[in-house]
Amino acid sequence: MDPVVAFEVDYSLLDRLIHRIAFSIPALQLTASDIETRVFGRSYKPVRAAKPIFVTSLPRAGTTLLLEVLSRFPSLATHTYRDMPFVMAPILWSRLSRAFRKDADLRERAHGDDMNVGYDSPEAFEEILWRAFWPEKYHEDRIQIWTKADAKDDARSFFFEHMKKIIALRCPQRADDGRYLSKNNANIARLDLITSQFPDAMLVVPFRAPIQHAASLHRQHRNFLGIHRQEPFALRYMEDIGHYEFGVLHRPIAFPELFRLTAGRDALQIEYWIAYWIAAYEYVLVRSEPLVLVSYEGACANGESVMSALCARLKIAHEGAFAQAAAMFRSPDLRELPVKIDSGLRDRAEEVHSELLRRALGR
Repeated sequence: MDPVVAFEVDYSLLDRLIHRIAFSIPALQLTASDIETRVFGRSYKPVRAAKPIFVTSLPRAGTTLLLEVLSRFPSLATHTYRDMPFVMAPILWSRLSRAFRKDADLRERAHGDDMNVGYDSPEAFEEILWRAFWPEKYHEDRIQIWTKADAKDDARSFFFEHMKKIIALRCPQRADDGRYLSKNNANIARLDLITSQFPDAMLVVPFRAPIQHAASLHRQHRNFLGIHRQEPFALRYMEDIGHYEFGVLHRPIAFPELFRLTAGRDALQIEYWIAYWIAAYEYVLVRSEPLVLVSYEGACANGESVMSALCARLKIAHEGAFAQAAAMFRSPDLRELPVKIDSGLRDRAEEVHSELLRRALGR
C-alpha cells in the first residue's frame, strides 16, 4: 500500500469485509448495540458517566493532540481504533474480536503530521452515533448546525448508555468516577445541543493562529484529494465514519456567516479556509461562556502551565499522569505562508483570534 495511506485504511481483506458488513445496513449498528445492552447491560449499569468531556474544534486545531494528552489520565475513557467497525457496540465487539486481535504497532496517520497511531490509540468515531440519530442534518454540500430545539430523548438516552459502555470497557474499576472523553471535530456544530442535553458536560475548544491554521486545512484538503483518488477504500472508510472535513468528502459546517464569507472561493484556495476559520470561531465566540478555549500555540509553548490550568478547570485528578501528559505538547510546525492574502479576511481573522486569546485558558 502507498505509504501516504496510513493506519486508518491499512485493513486486510478480512478487515475490509467486516467493515463493509458493519456499515452495509444503517440499522445493523443499532441492532448490535441493542444486543450488547441485553447481554452485557448488568456489567456497566453501576457506571455514573458524570461530567463528560467533549474536545472539539475545526480539524488541525490540536484536537487530536488534546485527546492524546487527556487520554493519559486514568479516570478518562475514550474510543480507540479497536472499536472499529462496530462502534455502537464496543463491549460486544471487544469480546467477539479477541480471537483475532492485532498488535498495537504504531505508524504515522494519513495526515502526514507526525502523529503516530495504533489499535490502542484514542480516536474519533463518535460521528457515527450523531449521524444515526440526525441524518437530516447531512446534505451533499453542507452539514447543518444543531440547536437546542433538535434535542431527542431517545438520542440522549442512547448517548448516555454509550458513555457508560466506553467507561466500563476502558476503565472497568472506575464506575463511580470514570468520565467519557470525546474528540469529535464536528461537535463544533452542536455546542448548544450538547450543553443542553448534558448540562454537566465540559467542552474544550482549542484554536490556532488563523493563517497558519488555514494553511494547514488547505494542505490537508489537497492531501486527501490525492488519497481518495489513490485508494477507493480510504474514501469509503472516511465516509462510513463520518469524516467529512477534507478531500472528495468535504462538507463544510454551515456556520451562520459561512456562505457569505466563502462566496466566490473554493476549497482549493487558502482564502476559502481563512473564511471558514472566521465563520467557525465567530460562531464559537458568541457562545464561549460555557466553553474552555485553549490556544494551541500557547499550549505548545508552555505545556505544563496550560495542562495544570486545564486539569483544574476540568477537575481531572493527576494520578501520576501529569508529567507525561504535559510533556506531549511540542512546538507547532510552522510553514511558509502565501504572500497574497485578502487583507480584509486577514484583518477580520486576526480580530477574532485576538478575542479568542483574551478569553483563553491560562492567558
